[in-house]
Amino acid sequence: MSRSEWPVRRRWLWSLVAGVATLGMSGAVVAWPVTEPDPTVRVMTYNVRGVADPPPRDWRTRLPLVKRLLRRHDPDLLGVQEAKWPQMRDLERALPGHRWIGMGLRGGTRDQFVAVFYRADRFELLDFDHFWLSDTPHVIGSATWGNRYVRMATWVKLRDRRTGTVLYQLNTHFDHESERAREKSAELVLKRVRGFQPGVPVLVTGDFNDTAGDSRAYSILTGADALQDTWVTARRRSTQYKTDARWKPPVPGGRRVDWILARGRVETLWSEIDPWHSGGVYPSDHFPVIAHVRFGPAAAR
Repeated sequence: MSRSEWPVRRRWLWSLVAGVATLGMSGAVVAWPVTEPDPTVRVMTYNVRGVADPPPRDWRTRLPLVKRLLRRHDPDLLGVQEAKWPQMRDLERALPGHRWIGMGLRGGTRDQFVAVFYRADRFELLDFDHFWLSDTPHVIGSATWGNRYVRMATWVKLRDRRTGTVLYQLNTHFDHESERAREKSAELVLKRVRGFQPGVPVLVTGDFNDTAGDSRAYSILTGADALQDTWVTARRRSTQYKTDARWKPPVPGGRRVDWILARGRVETLWSEIDPWHSGGVYPSDHFPVIAHVRFGPAAAR
């Protein structure tokens, strides 16, 4: 387990408007209205591409673009996939107001991370854990479903300091080769989600390597008494693009393999797939998915 210890940076000066301010001017009293903190949470899932590629797809070239993309969306919660340890350090520096929870697929800093970044001045960490997508989820580095590559999930339990809402975020990365492994992974993730504290909303972010709306893994995760796809439930959304773009220009209407799912009293105001690039260079071979969500009153505990 690794967790960043970067100093907290406050983005909004909510404390300055927490009450009704009065100002005396020539015997008059001016009352300023109370400004309520914005309860919206910006959630982002992003496969940052951990494989070493030649320029201009190498990490050194792409990192400035990744930083710009993160500034564009300024996520409160971020689930990353495929990040290697040096990339995690770079992301940590790119997000100085965040802390993160994660572990390498093979333990410690070895192999890729499916880490969760959370804004430290907004969220209090209550609990966290990791499990591996296998028949022995407690065994570090285990893979038992025919997949060649180790797969895992990281989850956190947080309290939103603005609203008091308690929530979970689970971040994962399903196998790209084995359909059976993806189905079994979906079953395990759903089982874990159902085991979380009742009544507390859950967000699930990840690269699922399967098509939303047309795969068995998606059906398992979004079936009866399961999760909802925030892309589908969003009040408004951007153009849908193929999210595993593979360094190519955006394809409108293409398949979504990167999802943000939700369970409980979660309302999605806006959902977006961002194909931004600069000078013909893409920050990653995947496009990030972003959802702006709010939690219902039953979520506060």
